[in-house]
Order: sequence, then C-alpha cells, then structure tokens
Amino acid sequence: MMSTLINSTCSLCWQLNMEVTLDPKQIPNLKEFVSHLTQTMHSSLPGSLVIWYDSVTVDGALSWQNQLNDQNKPFFDICDGIFVNYTWEEDFPKLSADVAGDRKFDVYMGIDVFGRNTYGGGQWTTNVALDVIKKDDCSAAIFAPGWVYENKEPPNFQTAQNRWWGLVEQSWGTVQKYPRKLPFYSNFDQGHGYHIYNEGKQILDTPWDNISSQSFQPFIKYHGDSTTQPIQVSVNFKEASYSGGGNITFVGTLGVDADFTATLFVGELHLGNSPVHFTYSVKSSGDSLLGLALQFSSPTRDKRSVLLAASENTLLTMTQFSSHFTSVIMPRRVSKLDQDPAWVIHESSIDMPGHILKEIRALCYTSKPIKSADHGPHSLAPSNYYAVLGDIKIFTGEDNSKFPPANAWLVNSEFISWSTSNTAQGSKKLSVKLVWQLKVGNADPFDQYKIYVSRGKSSSEYLGVALLKSFYVSDLEVDSGTPSVKFVIQVCGSEGGVQKLEDSPFIQLQVGDS
Repeated sequence: MMSTLINSTCSLCWQLNMEVTLDPKQIPNLKEFVSHLTQTMHSSLPGSLVIWYDSVTVDGALSWQNQLNDQNKPFFDICDGIFVNYTWEEDFPKLSADVAGDRKFDVYMGIDVFGRNTYGGGQWTTNVALDVIKKDDCSAAIFAPGWVYENKEPPNFQTAQNRWWGLVEQSWGTVQKYPRKLPFYSNFDQGHGYHIYNEGKQILDTPWDNISSQSFQPFIKYHGDSTTQPIQVSVNFKEASYSGGGNITFVGTLGVDADFTATLFVGELHLGNSPVHFTYSVKSSGDSLLGLALQFSSPTRDKRSVLLAASENTLLTMTQFSSHFTSVIMPRRVSKLDQDPAWVIHESSIDMPGHILKEIRALCYTSKPIKSADHGPHSLAPSNYYAVLGDIKIFTGEDNSKFPPANAWLVNSEFISWSTSNTAQGSKKLSVKLVWQLKVGNADPFDQYKIYVSRGKSSSEYLGVALLKSFYVSDLEVDSGTPSVKFVIQVCGSEGGVQKLEDSPFIQLQVGDS
C-alpha cells in the first residue's frame, strides 16, 4: 500500500503534521509509521524527504515545543528533519542546533510570514528571523509567503513579490547555483501568467496557474524604486512570450557606447571536451541589442570572460567590446520565426575544455550611436532601449531532439464518461483519463507533455501540461454533430524542444463511445 501511494504521487517530500492528542500507547505505532515511510521513500525515490512537524510529543500530548528537544527528537531521529513551530524565541535556534549535533541543518525553524506570534514579526521583517537562524546554523521553513498576494501588498503583486524575496536574498544570499549540468533550459516561467506560447505561437490567451510549469528563475537583483539604473529588468507576464508564460524584459535608455549588464544565472557548470552550444531568443526594437556575457574560471583559476554577441554590426561590436572580454563570439546562426519574425534566435558555440561556467549575464547595448540634432552634428544623445529575452538553451551535441514516432507510443483512455450539456441542444460533456507509455521500455527521458484536443474538423486547442504520463480531462464541451474527439500528446524535451503536433502520439474517441 505504501509503495503504491508513493509511486502514484511521485511526491519528493512529505511533511507529517499530527496535530492531535494521542494515547501514549499509540506512539510506538506512530514511530513505526514514520520510520517505514522514510525508508520506503528513500528506496522508491532517492533524494526524497520526510519532515516531521513539531506538534505531538513522544508522550502523545499536542504540545508545540518551538525547538528541537527530548520531547520531539525521537521523531526527528527516524526521518529526514523537523519543521519547528513558529513561536520560538531568539536562543531556540542555537539550542536546537546543539541538540541536533551534526544534523543541525535538518532542523527547519518555522517562520510565519503573516506574523502570527512568529519571531521577528514576519511580513516585511521576515529577514529578522532569517538572520538569527543563519547565525545559529539551522535551516529555515518559511510558511505562507503567499501573504504578499493575499494581503494585496502595494503597489502591485509582482513588485511586492520581488521586494519581499529580495529581503530573503539579502539575509541568506544566493544558495542555489545553476546551471550545473547539461542540457540546461529556462523560459523564465514562474508557473502562472496571462498567456502561454509555444515557440512563439500563442496557444492560450487566458490567465492560468500551474506551479509545475515553473522554470529555472533568473537571479535578478531587486533595486526597489531606484531610478539610478538605466535599464529596468523584470520577469514580465504581460508581454508576448517565446515559450510558456514569462520572459525577461529590459526597458530604459543607454548613452553613446554605453552598455548595461544584469545577472541571469550563477552557475557551476564544468565544461568537457565537446563544444557547448548556446541558443537564446530575443525580441527588440530600434537599435537595441542583447548578448550573453559569460564568466569562466580556468583549471589554473584564471578568470576568462566571453561575450556571445548579437548578430548586428560585427565591426562596431568588436570595436566596443574586444578590450572588455577575453573573446567576443558572433553567432554562428541567426534565424527568425515564421509565425512571428520579431523573434530572433541566436545560436553560438564555445569550446573551452576544463573551464567552469560561473555566471551568465545579459548584456544590453545598441547597434549604432544616435546623433542629436539639438547638440550639434558631433553630439550624441542617449537612445531608448527595449528588448525581451524569451528563453536560453545550453547543450552539447546536435540540437535535434530525438522524439519517438507517434506509433512508438501506446495511448489509452480510461474512465470515459459522456453526459448531457446544458449549453446547447444536443451537445455533450466528456470526462476521461488519458494514459500513455512507450511500447518498448519503461522509462523515457522526457520532462513534460503538452495536451491538445480537436473536436471534429476544428483546429487543435491547448488543454494543459502533464509531468506524468497521464492527464485528466473533465467536462470537455463537445458540440452536437461532432463525430469524434482527438487528443494529441506533444512530447517535450529537457532542452526546450517540442515534437511537431503532426508527428505526436494521439488517440481518437468517437462521440458516445465508452
């Protein structure tokens, strides 16, 4: 039963919150459950975690300890960590770390962002608690960061969200580093938005929310309302995207021969003997150009910098940047999308065996200086700058995702249900579970699948995305006279590529069939 539950949910983390009073005689059973769950998770899903919440004690009492002590340590000892309740005092992280010994980082001191009796007050002073936790070498468990949204913090959600997480970064710094391995792909999607695009083509034009669609996020610094930055950088959900529902927008002004850089990723990517390819999509206006500035460390710990420049004006680019970078590389291929030629795809390659990619920055610059008529023929005025970064892809080998043909997949339908719709006479509603798998082999290297539907002769309509090889369709409207419904499963690669819809696996259901 336990293995079935774990394999069906694929959840990598379980938090056990037993906020009840128990008969002390039941405690051995509870400990056996926690131990068995932890061991089963580790064997079924390596890297998974089971976290105990600081609630019921070994005596069966519902008594929040707000620290790790002898009342809750027996549970801590048989799982991967403890989420300590929020109402701790200043010395409790240090006391808990002492009790945990060499497992001090498995102690997660709770912080309630709403500020309900939490140390430091939460909200805009959440960093007060974080500073204490960091000083005493414990981990932190931040509860309800959705406070920013739920409390409608001004001036708007995105600005307030960036400001709040900026406090976390100021306190703890940047902990994660990526990219660390290849392939690496990010379309900067945050798992919500107002539209969804697929390689520059809009496939959804309504607001949506699906946290499983979140991509690697850029390390954009929050500068508040400061006007000292010539270029404002933000993850944007309103502008048309290249892939998913987000992008990075760069808006401002640049002076003559000026440039601006913004950190995108801080990594630890060890380069091998094969060339590494970079592909990124950009939409810009006027003379605005956007390149990628890469920072490397060499086997001898020397620092090297490489500019992957945009395609315009090679001579000007070399003149402006050759003295600032170890090397300047012009793209080996530039292409535009048929459906939206404003999107320009830049492809570049580097060959630096033994080096480590430490940082990826966006470099904003212009293709030519602009003369100002107001200040004489030789005077140059700042120019407006606007560019949108759609996605970044880093990989080795050829960029040709090997997708199995449609007939390599077995697609089935389960729990088919037809019901009468109230929207139009004779129309029906379809509910069904779609499941698919490769005919040969139990595993596949694909990260996600996009699901489309076409009703009769209608064009394909995007339904959603699946991370597992199954998808539930609920109450799909089917007009009267529609003979069949076709579901297409579009396979997506880890490097951002997608299979063509016409080559993707599908299943066709006749209306009324069960």
